Amino acid sequence: MFKLNKDTLFLIFEELQDDPQFLFSCLMVNKIWCETVIPILWRNPWCYFISYKKNSLYSIITSYLSNDIKEYLRKKGILVSDRSLAFDYLSFCISIDMEIIDIIISVGSSSEYNKFLLQEEIYSFLINKCPEIKYLSIFGTYDIVYLPEAKVRLESLCELTCDTLIDPRYFYRLANICQQIQRINIINKNLKANQGTIKLIEFQKNLKYFKWLDEFEVEDGFCYWEVLEDPYTGIFNVLKKHANTLNHLEISLQFDNHYDNHYSDNYNIHKYDYSFLQYTLLEFDNLKTLEICSPPFLDTYDFIVKMEMMAYHDLEILRGFVDICQVSCLIKNSPFLKELWINDFYWDYDSLDDTTLHFIRIICENCYLVEHLSIPMFPLSENHFIEFEKLLKKCQNLRSLYFIDTYYDKEVELEYGDYLSNALIKDASKNLRKISIPYGIKFSLKTLETFFEKWKGRPAISIIFEDYYFYRNDSYMRLIDKYKIEKVIK
Repeated sequence: MFKLNKDTLFLIFEELQDDPQFLFSCLMVNKIWCETVIPILWRNPWCYFISYKKNSLYSIITSYLSNDIKEYLRKKGILVSDRSLAFDYLSFCISIDMEIIDIIISVGSSSEYNKFLLQEEIYSFLINKCPEIKYLSIFGTYDIVYLPEAKVRLESLCELTCDTLIDPRYFYRLANICQQIQRINIINKNLKANQGTIKLIEFQKNLKYFKWLDEFEVEDGFCYWEVLEDPYTGIFNVLKKHANTLNHLEISLQFDNHYDNHYSDNYNIHKYDYSFLQYTLLEFDNLKTLEICSPPFLDTYDFIVKMEMMAYHDLEILRGFVDICQVSCLIKNSPFLKELWINDFYWDYDSLDDTTLHFIRIICENCYLVEHLSIPMFPLSENHFIEFEKLLKKCQNLRSLYFIDTYYDKEVELEYGDYLSNALIKDASKNLRKISIPYGIKFSLKTLETFFEKWKGRPAISIIFEDYYFYRNDSYMRLIDKYKIEKVIK
């Protein structure tokens, strides 16, 4: 490794840029390693805030200030640094995270007025010093977009993270400066629409990634649907204009937690109308990634007909909380699906047999490249296991398999374990590395030992037992320890 040239080292370090512990250790190897890793660390130093000491970051940033400004700040009782720097760190920086920078600024003084003075000097300096800003995260009130140099520095912005409590005029300014943003992350803390965010999204010309996360708070004594003034419709209507370019959509809505996964005929009666989301999804047939956390979609005839006609040919990742039938519609024409990770399925108990059987068939027939799969626990029936075995045979890229608890019959837990063990031994992909077993499935000691014995020769597997206490006795623990030592399991 010491003989690798700087270009090769740079490519390696770039691949590991999400591993700060490794990158920081590289600083101490030798001069070449240090010189190579510094530009990578300082592209976005704020994302390593936890790893850095904020005092060190503050010291580096204030070292850049002119002597006159330092003297002015010291007279106000603000701590600033005179340290000499080994590198021109900020010349590599292409990001501003105002939330983290404001935390770092608090090192200089606890006074709100003094913090404001620091903000004026540091943000003005950053906007001038950083060659171009590719990533901007804005929370709070400091008007960085109104600095004279903002137009030049921000016009090449690629990614924006913000919340909806910011003054709409701030977003209007951004919309006029930045029209090539590819990734927008919005934290919704507003009970009503922010017209500025709508205009910002409308003005973009190459939007590829959109994330919306509800985090609004409601005063005690109120329910969210009583005070919500529709922060959604305008945003999602204008989002449809980007259907040709958008390939990642992540939506997490705040909704009433009293819903459980099983629902009856009355289940779809919502306190708030979320149909804006389900009809928006019908517009996005170029998606590669879709993540949804929302109440179950309304099963209106019009929506079901339109969903049946949809084809998400490019879809690679689907995550979230989704009705079993609607998942089947979403993926039925998705031959490149690699990850189907439904944390919880919404389901109707009366039709569970048919819907789970149909779901397994859809995976087997259309999504045989899948690598990570969560599947609803299905009834213990011959038809279901025949289809499940077909799925295992077809999906030979499968690396992780999670069963989600939708079916439970206390009388057949061990019998279910026998069937599942035999199916996995006989047909599971040699790539399979992880399995999650819910409460409704139990492996007897003999079944588990047989499974481990027949798994020998494959890569070690991790098994997550949700019913941890069932396997906690000495006999199971000795068995598990034995096969850990033999490297059959992790």
